[in-house]
Amino acid sequence: MSLPTNPRRLARPGVRLAAVTVAAALALSACAGSDDPGSDNSATEAADEEVTIRFSWWGSDSRHALTQQVIDAFEAKHPNITVEPDFTTWDGYWDKLSTSIAGGDAPDVITQEERYLRDYGTRGVLLDLAEVEDSLDLSGIDPSVAESASFDGATYGVATGVNAYVVLADPQAFADAGVEMPDDTTWTWDDYVEIATKISQASGGTVYGTQDFGFNEPGFSIYARQHGQSLYKEDGTLGYKDSLMADWWKISLALQEAGGQPEASRSVEIDGAGPEGSLLGTNTGAMGVWWTNQLGAISKASGRQLEILRFPGESEGKRTGMYFKPAMYYSVAKTSEHPEEAALFIDFLVNSTEAGQILLSDRGLPANLEVRKAVQPNFADADKQAAEFLEGLSADVVDGVAVPPVGAGEVVPLIKRINGEVLFGQITPEEAAAKFTAEVTTATQK
Repeated sequence: MSLPTNPRRLARPGVRLAAVTVAAALALSACAGSDDPGSDNSATEAADEEVTIRFSWWGSDSRHALTQQVIDAFEAKHPNITVEPDFTTWDGYWDKLSTSIAGGDAPDVITQEERYLRDYGTRGVLLDLAEVEDSLDLSGIDPSVAESASFDGATYGVATGVNAYVVLADPQAFADAGVEMPDDTTWTWDDYVEIATKISQASGGTVYGTQDFGFNEPGFSIYARQHGQSLYKEDGTLGYKDSLMADWWKISLALQEAGGQPEASRSVEIDGAGPEGSLLGTNTGAMGVWWTNQLGAISKASGRQLEILRFPGESEGKRTGMYFKPAMYYSVAKTSEHPEEAALFIDFLVNSTEAGQILLSDRGLPANLEVRKAVQPNFADADKQAAEFLEGLSADVVDGVAVPPVGAGEVVPLIKRINGEVLFGQITPEEAAAKFTAEVTTATQK
């Protein structure tokens, strides 16, 4: 039986793992009882030293319970390693983490979000995972996802799972309006406006064609990529022309003026209502842009079978713009006294089918493709639908997006405010683009 020279090696993009034949006894001890491609093959060696590592994350009570199950499973395989849970809600997570780091008490394993990854990486808080490549394997993760936490020549995180920003559609609303569902492999932005307007007109104003898309920057990121530009460049600077962003806002205004989406005041109100209170969630709209992991909540609220569509414009621009977004990341603190054990725990979280069967889609659809395939039969229906969509999309995803710059966390409230000003007619799309660029530049260059 053949095993990799080092079965726990971190496979950075473009690096191929060598394989050699090792003694049968070692092979059997490493693989006994499992022919599972996503099994915990990192546990071929275990140190005897008693070690305690701390793992920080945010989330709901259900996430905390699932995570504790995974911790218990890991500790059963590695009885010398104790994982101390350190969790809170999203609202309190970053203040707590900042305080811990400032006090010299950073968790060993830190859950990260993309808007903050570069900040912590450039401040020297996070370990370059190349330093623990003997304990962490990324070879089963899609390269565009594996590379998404790399910048300045280092890799600072591992994706927990993936989502995609998509158009969700209600086939019943289309049928009620007498409008055909679009071919999402060929539809254009003009088609999007036309279809939404037809649905609104057919319903007499009781059902809107779509919900405004301008309150969240990933929508513009896709639009920019379709036109050969980007929201952010690899170095963290902005990568688009203001004229392109103005064009994006003009689409939103065209929808509003034609009645394809609600008036400004209602759009702002609906945006604040979340997935369950969205047009789709309340059966008052036919389309909306959401992350794939929000399909379940919106479907449940609506009581209808929704469909996932690609963004319009994927076939009419310079390239496709859609991408896979890591739901979150696992990182190792640079100050950890036990970086190898921390990396070994992350390896279990992302590469073990046992962990995947517990977490399922809690942190996005598993980033390890073999684990995703193995646990997919246990997904809820919405997650199965999302997994099938992502699999079909993978051939057309060109690459991932750049890691957001330091200060990107301020972009969310910023774009919500400016988008509202556009919808209310307080500023023109051109003025909005210039304002967005100026304010993002200020926020990310402090």
